[in-house]
Amino acid sequence: MADHGADSEALELMERMRAVITQSNMDGHCREMLCSAFDRFLNQEARRMSKRFLLRARDQKQRIAASLALLSELDHLGDDEADRSVFSEMAQLFDEISLTAVAGSAALREMDRVRAEFAPDEPEKLETLMAQWSPQCARPD
Repeated sequence: MADHGADSEALELMERMRAVITQSNMDGHCREMLCSAFDRFLNQEARRMSKRFLLRARDQKQRIAASLALLSELDHLGDDEADRSVFSEMAQLFDEISLTAVAGSAALREMDRVRAEFAPDEPEKLETLMAQWSPQCARPD
């Protein structure tokens, strides 16, 4: 199972903060602006995390490729090999590939989970939000 990590916990904290703001007595337009800002932040963080998970999966793929290159030696061995330890080493390479594949799979699943949970369906444009900005939202009461 994938570890959600500190980044995911930070996104979940932002979601809880957004929920509190949504239920606050703040002016509707100001609340909307702040919620939009939270949405943009969550979307950017989800994209950043998604890219990191993809890089992690690619790294796992390269590790598997390196292990496969080492396993190609198996094609040149016979069952009458004098040094039997080579078979144990090859078995360890298969084990390593298995663990690495699980890690790569978990990274891709986590990438999907983060994007599905935190990325908005229709991200708003910054220009539109700035056009809606009200100086009232910037003033403390």
